[in-house]
Amino acid sequence: MQIYWTKINKIIEETPEVRTYLLDRPEDFTWQEGSHTHFALEGFNAGEKPNRGLIRHMSISTLPHENSIGITTRIKEQCSEFKATLRNLEVGQEVAIFKTHSNVPLKREDKNVYLLSSGVGLATFRPLVLDYLERADNVNQIHSLNIDSSKQFLFTNVFESAPDKKFTSQFVDNRKDYYEEVKNLAADKDGLFYIVGSDEFLVHNIKALREQGIQPEQIMLDKREQSMAEFLPVELAN
Repeated sequence: MQIYWTKINKIIEETPEVRTYLLDRPEDFTWQEGSHTHFALEGFNAGEKPNRGLIRHMSISTLPHENSIGITTRIKEQCSEFKATLRNLEVGQEVAIFKTHSNVPLKREDKNVYLLSSGVGLATFRPLVLDYLERADNVNQIHSLNIDSSKQFLFTNVFESAPDKKFTSQFVDNRKDYYEEVKNLAADKDGLFYIVGSDEFLVHNIKALREQGIQPEQIMLDKREQSMAEFLPVELAN
């Protein structure tokens, strides 16, 4: 396993609780849209066994051509030791990344794509939208729906409707409006539905989509194959 040690080159305060850490991109490090990585803080591998308290699974919110690895995360007042340590890091300090993989690359199957996310889950979708806006081949259109009760919506410069490019973006701040809209989107029985958020959020969205007749193979989750069965049991497909 290759571990890349890299420096923080910029810290962006997206909202009072959300920060994006931009990391220098090692020369031979590459990734695709929808990727996540293991993001670790100094000292995580100092002992005989890795200190899992200093490692988190994080989505990469940038594309390779932006030349920085973006990690966007919410850090609340009361937070874990990991987040508290991260909050105190400064530009120039080192972090580690390893085991990078994409569970949700943009499928180009001449279908409509729907991106369903909660809060900072939008970070996973930012690269998919940028990739689509640069190259729309074999994607009919994309619609993004994000719920954030804080009303401090993220990446509004990217998630801005562009009708000429067949991209629409919608933000809501309450569950009622959100699930009503999910139901409306599920009227497209041939669409592809990507979901990113907490496990509870995934469960509720899958239930809402399945009730409208959306099939498991139309639902994309940011989960490894072995975890997928917990959310989309095989028997549902029969």
